[in-house]
Amino acid sequence: LVQNLNLSWIETSRIYSFRSYHSSTRAYARIWGLSRIFQLALEVKPAYVIEVISEKFDRLDQKEQDKVLIHELVHIPKTFSGSLAPHIRRRRGRPGFEDRVRDLVNRHL
Repeated sequence: LVQNLNLSWIETSRIYSFRSYHSSTRAYARIWGLSRIFQLALEVKPAYVIEVISEKFDRLDQKEQDKVLIHELVHIPKTFSGSLAPHIRRRRGRPGFEDRVRDLVNRHL
């Protein structure tokens, strides 16, 4: 997805995936960023983990799974700092979070 959508700021070697089972969350997937304090303490570069919730994610068809993963990838800011971009509404003249997700999904599908 990262290459196909030309998300050039995302360092795929610093993206990890994890599959969880028996989670009580309502989410299909979550993204976790390695915060600055952990980067400094552990002397590591920024990284992200995309966690999929098996019971929910696995029931989706491929198209819906891709949408979920694209949504999680949009949380990664262009600074690739370990922080996460929030679900913000659009600012004056700039697309909001959901606008960016929708645009990438349309480009991918």
